[in-house]
Amino acid sequence: MLRTTLAGLRLHKSRYVTTVLAILLGVMFVSGTMVFADTLNANYEESVMGSAGSVDAIATQAEAEPGEDGAYVEPEPLTADQLEEIRALPEVAEADGMVRGQAILLDSEGRALGFTPPAAVSVEGASRFDAAEGELPSGGDEIALATSTAEQSGFGVGDTVTVLDPEQEKREFTVTGLVNFGVDPSYSLGGAVIFAPDTVTEMTGATGYVEIDAVAAEGYTDEDVVDAVAGVLGTSAEVMTGEAYGLEMAESAGAETEVFRVALLLFAFIAMFVAGIVIYNTFAILIAQRQRELALLRCVGAKRGQVFRSVLLESVVVGLVASALGVLAGVGIGVAGAAFAAPAMGADGGIPLVITPTAILTGLGVGTVVTVVSAMVPALRATRVAPLTALRTSATASGIEKGTGWIRVVFGLVTFAVSGALIALTQMSDMGMSGPIIVTGAALVAFIGVVVLGPLLVRGIVRVVGLPLRRVGVASMLAVDNSVRSPRRAATAMIALTVGATLITGYSVVSASTETTLTRMLDEQFPIDYQINPQFAMEEPAGAGDTPGEETTGGDAPADGTAEGTETAEGTGEPGTEPSAAPAEGAPEADAAEGADTAADTDASGLGTIPEEVRRDLADEPTVAGVFGQRNGYLETGGGQYVDVTAYPGAEYGTDLTMETVEGDLSDVGPGRIALTEGSAEGVSVGDSFALANEGTEVELEVAAIVEGSTGTGGAILHVDDLTTLFPELTEDQALLIRGAQDADPAELREAVYASVDDHPTLQVMSVAEIKDQFSDMMDIAFYTIAAMLGLAIIIAVFGISNTMALSVLERTRESAMLRALGLARGQLRRMLSVEAVLLCLIGAGIGIVLGVVFGWAAAASALPGMVFSLPVGQIAVFIGVAVLAGLLASILPGRRAAGTSITGALASE
Repeated sequence: MLRTTLAGLRLHKSRYVTTVLAILLGVMFVSGTMVFADTLNANYEESVMGSAGSVDAIATQAEAEPGEDGAYVEPEPLTADQLEEIRALPEVAEADGMVRGQAILLDSEGRALGFTPPAAVSVEGASRFDAAEGELPSGGDEIALATSTAEQSGFGVGDTVTVLDPEQEKREFTVTGLVNFGVDPSYSLGGAVIFAPDTVTEMTGATGYVEIDAVAAEGYTDEDVVDAVAGVLGTSAEVMTGEAYGLEMAESAGAETEVFRVALLLFAFIAMFVAGIVIYNTFAILIAQRQRELALLRCVGAKRGQVFRSVLLESVVVGLVASALGVLAGVGIGVAGAAFAAPAMGADGGIPLVITPTAILTGLGVGTVVTVVSAMVPALRATRVAPLTALRTSATASGIEKGTGWIRVVFGLVTFAVSGALIALTQMSDMGMSGPIIVTGAALVAFIGVVVLGPLLVRGIVRVVGLPLRRVGVASMLAVDNSVRSPRRAATAMIALTVGATLITGYSVVSASTETTLTRMLDEQFPIDYQINPQFAMEEPAGAGDTPGEETTGGDAPADGTAEGTETAEGTGEPGTEPSAAPAEGAPEADAAEGADTAADTDASGLGTIPEEVRRDLADEPTVAGVFGQRNGYLETGGGQYVDVTAYPGAEYGTDLTMETVEGDLSDVGPGRIALTEGSAEGVSVGDSFALANEGTEVELEVAAIVEGSTGTGGAILHVDDLTTLFPELTEDQALLIRGAQDADPAELREAVYASVDDHPTLQVMSVAEIKDQFSDMMDIAFYTIAAMLGLAIIIAVFGISNTMALSVLERTRESAMLRALGLARGQLRRMLSVEAVLLCLIGAGIGIVLGVVFGWAAAASALPGMVFSLPVGQIAVFIGVAVLAGLLASILPGRRAAGTSITGALASE
């Protein structure tokens, strides 16, 4: 049997083409993902270790810890005296410190570069950083740029750049070099500029050191230096070897890569699942083709177990060969990813490809196991071939088609009922972020129902769709009849395409609905044309980590979506987002330590504000119909939670600012009257009193309205007078929202807005159209990326449709010959098979589109309160077009085979 099996494989290699392609594509995805992720990890590790390993000990400030009142107490920076003590240690040959602040770099148009100012540091002597190009600055008029900052700004070595000092005065510097900070998050996100040691303090006001690097003296180890430095610094710093520091940073960067790896492997799993369906159909074809051969083996003494093992051996050989080819293709994909995608993720170019045994063995193992498991049922079916089948000339797949019993029908209906109940649960109750997870579970349950009821669905849909097709011609009429002759086999092939269509349609519905919802919120709640924000400076003591609560501040730029001003203008959240950490009251000390005021002005919390003259200039413009600001603060309520209170000076509530209200009327908000979001209005109704207090000042307010708010958020909208009572220091706006006059020329309005900030380079202007375009582009990129990932599953599914058609042609060889003998032309026969394949693809895609629309709507509605459903008609039309094209492609080879079969040869014997 072994020799017979191997001989059969050699003789009929062409039988396994579609199987090999399906396995190859799936394994290619798996292995390519692992090779790419491993290469990316190695790149990060080499980059970090190359810099951190250049010094023997690295001392950084201790992390901020909460004080007795719960507020974070920032540690003092390391001092010059401590540096001198470290230099005097016998274990240390050389040591230097790094000063870090923030400085505002102007771009080529004279505006502040980036939404946050880049870090401003000094690099000298013993440091883990060095110039990758050019040299480090040594004079007071020299500067070096981080490679990421140079790429963003377009500046290079030899260029002259302008930086604002703490008094907002412009100073020019010559770029002497570029420094690669690698994946260090302190510098890779916002960029960095490097000054000479004396200049960095002058330009930022920062004092002390955020980091001290040391090189071991001859005869001492890294650990000796670490122990000695730690003895000097005590608890004021964390000290570790350069190697340990590099490994820790590489692990942090690698964690993001692992998330990326898991996400890609999820798509690979989908591709392999679809490939499994195709493999099942392919082996069903092979068994149908070889029934006489298997029967002859049984006649000459082969037992059922030998036949079963023979088929499994074929699947093992085919799986191994196809998997090996898939691994080779995956390595090629990994090479392409390392060359083109890795640089976009912060990796350096030119890093050697990393191919681990795990990547190779995983690809081989996954491909082989999926092939063998998928071939199990056809192998069992092969054992049921009776020896008398050897006397037949036709090849039919006996046992494939059985009736659809009532148990199957009841089970399928129950799965749909359970799925519907789960969806209703997510829509009728507030499930929070668990809603989309429950919807995903409901989709899986419904998919089981589709699998179970697939044959019935095929029959029913074909009967309906086939009515107009029967009137088109003989070929179409025959195609409709053939489509329901083997509904179970058709349903199995259809499922492969349904998987991809469901996922792509579901995501397109979520994407379109999210974009429509946020656009509507932006248009209705804030009918504005422009927004002005100060550059958002993450103020902190030199060397400290992120300031608690900085992500919820109101002065951020519009595009990053984290600041309160951004959320309200973009509609990504209601005013009143609950901060996840302590409020920003601790920021003034940070400003004093940093000494750099990066906005035109700052309020008492250190957040950038808009100078009053900008508002006045805009209010005087005839092209501007309205200008209103935004101010917000944070108040502790109870249990360590904070409520965000926001006012919009100059805005008419209910007109300039509108929201969906649960109770009351937003236009009733005024002095002494407040609107609450649902998250902060528990147990409170319109007309009740609501008290707010800050630093000994308490204000009793009447609840005028309760507005809708995102799940888990809490906030309040009040009059500017009440906000000023609670926060006397909030005297200027943290954002300006501008609405143009109805008859204003767009170009004149734009010129007026930009002219108002000419003297304030740190103020950043964003038009609502630009905000919409940015968000739309982001959603489109995400959609096309996911569609490309799922596209592989659809390509594999096309092989499944082609397999079904090949089996159909094989079983109907004599029937096709009879039709030809009765006058059916070759073209009509090919057209019959094309219509049959297209019909099958449309059924699979149609069911997937329906499921995708339903579950996409449910997922979006459960995660996004107030969601506006949007059906992406254009994208769905494209999906249908792709399904038609897939059917036509799947029918090409089977159609050629059927049309090329000899009529007399097919009818020669019984």
